[in-house]
Amino acid sequence: MEYHDSEKAKEVAGRVESFMDEVVIPREREALRTGEPISTAEIADLWDQAKERDLFAPQVPEEYGGQGLDFRDMLPSFEQVGRSLLGALAIRANAPQEGNMHTLEMVGTEEQKEEWLRPLVQGEVSSAFAMTEPKQGGGSDPKMLQSTAVKDGDEWVINAHKWWTSDGLDADFYLVMARTDLDAHPYEGTSIILVPRDADGVEVVRNIPHLGGHGITEREGGHAEVKFDNVRVPVENTIGEENEGFRIAQLRLGGGRLTHCMRYSGMAQRSLEIAKAYLGEREAFGSTLEEKQALRHRIADAETRLHAARTMVRHAARELDRSDARIEVAMAKMFTANVTDDVIDLAVQCCGGNGIGKDLPLAHFYENVRAFRIVDGADEVHRRTIARWAFEDVDEREIENALQFDENLRIDALDDRE
Repeated sequence: MEYHDSEKAKEVAGRVESFMDEVVIPREREALRTGEPISTAEIADLWDQAKERDLFAPQVPEEYGGQGLDFRDMLPSFEQVGRSLLGALAIRANAPQEGNMHTLEMVGTEEQKEEWLRPLVQGEVSSAFAMTEPKQGGGSDPKMLQSTAVKDGDEWVINAHKWWTSDGLDADFYLVMARTDLDAHPYEGTSIILVPRDADGVEVVRNIPHLGGHGITEREGGHAEVKFDNVRVPVENTIGEENEGFRIAQLRLGGGRLTHCMRYSGMAQRSLEIAKAYLGEREAFGSTLEEKQALRHRIADAETRLHAARTMVRHAARELDRSDARIEVAMAKMFTANVTDDVIDLAVQCCGGNGIGKDLPLAHFYENVRAFRIVDGADEVHRRTIARWAFEDVDEREIENALQFDENLRIDALDDRE
């Protein structure tokens, strides 16, 4: 399918596709077959191979060790890495590292970039984004944020309780969202503060047991519960302007939602390829499954909806260059999350016992994709945003000719009753 991506985007995505097909997916298949996890040393070797092919960290400027692709040009490569359980990790484009790199590159000081961004890109350190809180803290309604950071001289004193802190188990530092002006609305009084893991008062409580919580690598980033008890860090650890945390987070999340869309689109496309290959070989009731019209129609619908999702993501990416594209991103994220969820579910169904078994990657894909309808904004939150926009400027002239109840008759009826 032709999406009119730039020549640069197509060229890089083609090389990423070759890397996935020649190196990454074969290693994934081997890990699924043997059950032996892929070591951190092997992951480092994949990084070296990605660097040799000029594929490493495509989203990061060249001066920090990346490929320097602009946002729209890197999206097709993200779709290719989504085809494998290892793909994004293999080229250092996995969440939340990718989003944290973007945040530091976007608003960090030169000192912060040298101290934290450069080693983060190279995989020398790991990071986590600590925003979500247990109830009644900030979740789908971020205005409910309870974590605080209070100035004491030239230091922040942070008290926070976070969970679903992706990669938080082994993070070397956290980007912590905390309220820094309690008299202001949270949207105008919240900051992002960098907290090193070894700061006094940082406690990684546990990994949250969760759907899709395992994998095929020995690396366990997890989704951690983390407490910050009177943690002190220098004020210069503020990322971006003080009290601008929500604005920065929105910039981070807007692009991050689209990169997630592309990764999951790639996952859904590979799921369909697996399903089609299986349907072509599996025989039942006198013919192969691919000859059953009901399945052929469902595959056709899946291909159509997945094409629509890819188109929406690219449109939103174009708009993101001009504005915050809040509605376009919300539509693309909500639609793609549901489409990819449905497509992978269909692939599992098509493959029957082989779909729910873990010799193939489908069961892992199935567990991973369900979370996408919750993370980066639940479906209901995005629908709320879209609905608010939809009802903003309604032209009441459109119903001028709609028949109305005769008010005189209604009044007469009330008078008669009295």
